[in-house]
Amino acid sequence: MAPVSVKRVLISESVDPCCKTILQENGIEVTEKQQMTKEELIAEIQHYDGLVVRSATKVTSDVINAGSNLKIIGRAGTGVDNVDVDAATKRGIIVMNTPSGNTISAAELTCALLMSLSRHIPQAVMSMKDGKWDRKKFMGAELYGKVLGIVGLGRIGKEVASRMQSFGMRTIGYDPITPLEVSASWGVEQMSLEELWPQCDYITVHTPLMPSTTGLLNDASFAKCKKGVKVVNCARGGIIDEAALLRALESGQCGGAGLDVFVEEPPKDQRLVKHPNVISCPHLGASTKEAQARCGRDIALQIVDMATGKALVGAVNAQVLVSAFSPDSHQWIQLGESMGRVLKACTASKDPYSQVHVTALGESLKKSSGFLSSAAVVGLLTEGPQKGPNLVNALPLAAETGITVQTDHKDSNEREVCVVEVSVNGRSYTTVGSVQAGVPVLLELNASVFRQPVPLTGHLLFFKAANSTKLLPSVTGVLAAAGVELQSFSASTASSGEQWYCMGISSLLGDIGALKSLAKEAAQLTV
Repeated sequence: MAPVSVKRVLISESVDPCCKTILQENGIEVTEKQQMTKEELIAEIQHYDGLVVRSATKVTSDVINAGSNLKIIGRAGTGVDNVDVDAATKRGIIVMNTPSGNTISAAELTCALLMSLSRHIPQAVMSMKDGKWDRKKFMGAELYGKVLGIVGLGRIGKEVASRMQSFGMRTIGYDPITPLEVSASWGVEQMSLEELWPQCDYITVHTPLMPSTTGLLNDASFAKCKKGVKVVNCARGGIIDEAALLRALESGQCGGAGLDVFVEEPPKDQRLVKHPNVISCPHLGASTKEAQARCGRDIALQIVDMATGKALVGAVNAQVLVSAFSPDSHQWIQLGESMGRVLKACTASKDPYSQVHVTALGESLKKSSGFLSSAAVVGLLTEGPQKGPNLVNALPLAAETGITVQTDHKDSNEREVCVVEVSVNGRSYTTVGSVQAGVPVLLELNASVFRQPVPLTGHLLFFKAANSTKLLPSVTGVLAAAGVELQSFSASTASSGEQWYCMGISSLLGDIGALKSLAKEAAQLTV
């Protein structure tokens, strides 16, 4: 993929200094402005290509829409629930995070809360500071032999499992994505939530916050748990229903909770915080020197890699583009976009497209069909020279406009080619192209196979006409009259009937209607 121009980055929160240093060392201008109001951020963001945040900055649709030059939003941390990812995607802005930056720190805090719950350590400390010596009051329980339920078996869940297994805990878990055999290799037995709830002495959650995980632990699930179950949330506020948790604590159904996160931060409702069986922290999961250095370094390097076209790491809304950063991808992206532009120009009907079907042929294009589809849609939806869609928002925009995009890959023993077919009112229009010697070329247009591949670069004139010895002199005459030079010419292999021709020309014709008497169809474009 071509490098993305990132010249100025705004850091809106306290991020490790190495982030700024790395960006500056790579020629990116960095401004640090912390604790801005929403209005101040909206006024400021228009001047920057990139924005780096932690969890406090709320990157809403208003902020995103105000960022007229914004290309990248980097979250120095894991979750991106403080970023309106859908709004960013519609604007073609990449949102990335640092998925492994705070893994160890969050896992260690989870383990610390589990141990603190089992032995009432914070409460005992506060009692001692009050001058008391209450040994009986803080009778605890061993972790050894107890069952720990881990909901969410990603990076953090895995690290928690390995650490708590060293205390002799049996670890069970649930995750809709991680394969059973993978988690089993870490010593975690996977099962359904219905099977998990009744077995657990302790439960810890490590999922993202989304509709399917909001209120995952609620009145109904607490009722299915052992009486006195203890729960920990170092993930996101809202995964555990706070009202349900308070009710479970009051009834004794829940024996204690370790909370590092809340629905509202800081929480205005202090009932959970002040409950004697709750250990709470002010969102400290990533608050270690090591995690902050790691997250700051990772997000800076990810931005630099993206800006230089080297790699795309940590993108949460542009996974299709990951393979677009391979060494040869740039030419194929150009090909896909150019084929889309050719089809747009040469489609007789101006009605909206109903379907786009992109097929990549050849082993080396196995991972390329995704970005080829996005590139073709970019070409089809771009209107004139103004800024149009990009690879990030092309497919969502296509879906929004009612276009169905289908992507296929087929093995081929011959050369690698890309086929783009569009449907309009039941009619199909097709282009076939490839990359030869590093240059995107058109091989076929609507069943007309060109004798010489057409380089998709510069000013191109396409026209469809019956084969005639007078055709070429007549068309070149029109070009000459308009002061336009013929630079290249390719005809199709058909010997009779109407066929497509392509000319490379020095500039576009001022009036393409001059070809009306010579060709059934004519179109010109610049690629």
